[in-house]
Amino acid sequence: MAETARPIVIRVNGTERSLMVERSRSLLSVLRTELSLTGTKYGCGSGECGACTVLLEGQPVRACTTPVSHADGRSVTTIEGLQGKDGSLHPVQQAFLDVQAFQCGYCTPGMIMEAVALLRKNPNPTALAIREGMAGHLCRCGTYGRIVRAIQAAAAKMRR
Repeated sequence: MAETARPIVIRVNGTERSLMVERSRSLLSVLRTELSLTGTKYGCGSGECGACTVLLEGQPVRACTTPVSHADGRSVTTIEGLQGKDGSLHPVQQAFLDVQAFQCGYCTPGMIMEAVALLRKNPNPTALAIREGMAGHLCRCGTYGRIVRAIQAAAAKMRR
């Protein structure tokens, strides 16, 4: 028997959104399909790769395994929500560009969201702390060294 759609309210990137959806659907599916926020990527579908990472109340979660019901009445930030009101990139986004921390870019939105959360928790992380904080993210291209350098550069800029 199919689940009945129910109303939920989510604050996505600062805007309150009312939706009629099945509460067991993944947050990723709702973000991409219902809200057309396609920056959050579907990678593995089981929460292992990190490509679908978003911030739920400021904490990184895997959107592919998070039921949308967990976001009801809460705040979600996606990669689209990081830019400034003037369209400027978040320092982590800019650092990823400046350091060329990606090749194909598929993992990048999830990496950036995790890095933002990491830097909020620890504004001056060591390289080891960055590697440990980003350990659940997979990069098919293997640019891990550049990812660490990008996060270090963003941290330095954000501390100024």
